[in-house]
Amino acid sequence: MTRPEAREEALAAVYAAEQRGMDAPEVAGLSKRAADLAEGLWSCRGELDAALEAASTRWRVARMPVVDRNVLRLGLFELLYRPDTPTAVIISQAVELAKKFSTEKSGAFVNGVLSRLAKGARG
Repeated sequence: MTRPEAREEALAAVYAAEQRGMDAPEVAGLSKRAADLAEGLWSCRGELDAALEAASTRWRVARMPVVDRNVLRLGLFELLYRPDTPTAVIISQAVELAKKFSTEKSGAFVNGVLSRLAKGARG
C-alpha cells in the first residue's frame, strides 16, 4: 500500500469515528501504516487541535468541516511525529485529500494552515 492510500484509509477511519462518536477509530482491516496513522492521530487529538486552533485564526477547530479538520489533524500528526516524511510531501498530499473529499477551497485552506504549522514544527 502506498503512503497516499494509507493516508486515505486513515482519514476514512478517523472521519467515521468522529461522526459516530466512537472512542477510537476502527482499524481492523486497515493496512499497518493506515492503522498507525489513525491511532496516532486519535491519541493526540487534543494536542493537534490546540495547535490547529492557534494556527487557524478565523476558524475554531470545532467549526471546521469534519473532513478538513481531520485532514489537518492527519497532516499535523505527520509533521510532528513522522520526521522521515518530507514536509512538502505531507502538505501536498493533505491538500489533495482535502480537494478530493471536501471542496476546492478546502485545499487552499489546508495548505495555508499546514504551511504555518510546518514552520513551527520543522523550522
